[in-house]
Order: sequence, then structure tokens, then C-alpha cells
Amino acid sequence: MKFRKAAAPILTILLVCALALSASASTFTDAHGTVIELDDTLEAYADVTLSGAEDAARKGETNLGDLWADALRWFAVSGAINEAFEEDDVTAGNTAVAADADHIVALWNGGNLRADLPAGRFGAEQLAEVLPYPNRVAVVYMTGEQLLEALEASSQGLPYTAETADACASFMQVSGLRYTVDTAKAFDRGEAYGESGNWFRAASLGRVTIEEVNGRPFDPAAVYAVITSNANFNGMDASYAIKAAAEENERSTVTTAVVRDVVWRYISAELGNRIGEGYARPQGRITVR
Repeated sequence: MKFRKAAAPILTILLVCALALSASASTFTDAHGTVIELDDTLEAYADVTLSGAEDAARKGETNLGDLWADALRWFAVSGAINEAFEEDDVTAGNTAVAADADHIVALWNGGNLRADLPAGRFGAEQLAEVLPYPNRVAVVYMTGEQLLEALEASSQGLPYTAETADACASFMQVSGLRYTVDTAKAFDRGEAYGESGNWFRAASLGRVTIEEVNGRPFDPAAVYAVITSNANFNGMDASYAIKAAAEENERSTVTTAVVRDVVWRYISAELGNRIGEGYARPQGRITVR
């Protein structure tokens, strides 16, 4: 009986402690107003500051853009993406990226990178501040010609100015390719795209040149697997060419994988939870001249 009497207060204390821990769990309100729970156990270290604040990723290549796109491409090339295909895809036999590593690239629009990732220790909250959107990973199969048009359209706001800042939200950070935007040439505006009035279709191509894809010559006729977000898959901003390509190829799909989770997995699995000097500066993937 003495044991039972002592157990009751102990159980009560344990219950109170458990509730207190639950109540103190971190939450974050994303850009859509949804409150999400954060995993407070996630922790990593950056030797350098990765630039996303003050529209940095809308103006040109940034080290943060490189990291983000690398995480997406790694997710596909490593095969980790295979576990994230929707049930309908699996039933239809669409269970892996249908391209070899040489034909897998990643595109990430700079407008979705909203804050710096500061040097030092960081956790899930800092990553959520960088990407305050519930984006999921998507796979889109595009010909080289379609990929070139996608980059032409996404770069239409360059060079960045206060007046073109909104249009520059579509500018693509990349992994697996190198490209140049020649801003001395005017973007050839086609019909308006979207309701905002910020973007237009490309009536012709000429400002963007793709130098290489994964160390190989760019091939306009080849099919590339483009790893990106569900927002681009659905044609956000200037991504009309991505949307059209997704509709043309039934293997193109949106997975269940949340982009922020994928970035964490990359930092953990590939970088050992430390972002080092390899990301101290942009890696020369994009030239804006």
C-alpha cells in the first residue's frame, strides 16, 4: 500500500512533465498561415552564412541556392526519392526517377528562399524561415529545348531592380547544369502569363545559354529529369514551360516528400550536419552578364 500511495504523486509529476514538454514544442506559422510543428531534435552547424535575405537569390546565383538545389538533386540521384512516390504512381509502376544521373538536374526559384541561413548552430526553425512554404518535391521530364525555355522565361526579370523584383522571384538556382543569362539582350515578351502581370511567355529564345549538364554537352533533344517543387510543377510564377512538360509526360509527378525535410536529410547524410567551406560562395553555375 505504501508503494501505491507513493506511485500516484510520481505518476502525476511524470504526466505534468510530459504535458509541459509537449506544450513547449516549437511551432512555425508558414507563409500560408498554417501552423506546423518543428522537430527540435534537428541541429546542424554552418561555417559560413548562406545568403537568402534581401532578395539575394533573385539577383543571381547564391551559396544558399546551390545548397538547396544540390539537396533536391541528391534526393533523386541517391534513390532516396523512391520511397516518396505516391501510391497511385507506385501502382502504375512509377517508382523511381526514369533517368540516369547525367540527365538529372534540379531547379529552385529564388523567390522561395526568404532568409539567410546564418553561420553557427541552427535548427528546424531557421530552415523554416528560409523556406516558409509547404513545398513538396516534384519530378518533371523535359526535353532540353523545354528546359532552355523554362530558364529563359524564369530569367525575364533580370537584371534585378526594384521595379523587376517581383518578376525576378522566378529566377532559377540550379544543380547539375551551368547557364548564362545575357541581359544585354532584351527578353522577347510573348503573351502575359498569370494574373499578377509580372510574367510573360518567351516569344523566342536568345538570352539564355546552357553551357553543360553534369559535365556533358547540353542536348536540346535529350530528356532530362528536372527535380523541383510542386509549385513549379503547377506553373507558379513564370513556370509555364515546366507545367506544360509535366502535362505531356505522365511519369512527371509530385511526391510526398517535403522539401525542407529533404534539405535536412542532405545536410545530415552528405554533409555530416556541417555546411562547410564548399558552400562559402556561389559555385559558378550561373553567369548573369
